Amino acid sequence: MSETLDYDVTKVMAVLPHRYPMLLVDRVEEIVKDESIRAIKAVSMNEGFFQGHFPGRPIMPGVLIVEALAQAAGVLAMESLGLVDSGKLVYFMAIDGAKFRNPVEPGCLLSLNVEFVQKRATVCKFAGKAMVGDKVAAQANFTAMIADPPKS
Repeated sequence: MSETLDYDVTKVMAVLPHRYPMLLVDRVEEIVKDESIRAIKAVSMNEGFFQGHFPGRPIMPGVLIVEALAQAAGVLAMESLGLVDSGKLVYFMAIDGAKFRNPVEPGCLLSLNVEFVQKRATVCKFAGKAMVGDKVAAQANFTAMIADPPKS
């Protein structure tokens, strides 16, 4: 069942441990628990990475696009597995078949579309596609592990 949510950046930060400058999900537009998520990253010229990537031709680094997809997957996993407010974290384990198709520039709304490929209690596999309008910017398959945070 599709759920349209009031899932702004404040709620994203309640689910994910990431903070500026590494928080790459600004809002969740739609979530189908146990299936998929559509989230948004508003790409601004104020992003620190644009200072050096690349001067005169700012392009969002591909690795950060994949990270944004993984963060959206983290929200999907936490919601689907009932782990919000549990203190659990979602850790990247593997990235497969990453492809970068079109550049992501300042001013873009990056749509992060992720679906479960396999869901288990502690390891999940995902397929993600980052879109700018109707163009694929990047796509990848990735695996994540659900675990307790490291002891301090």
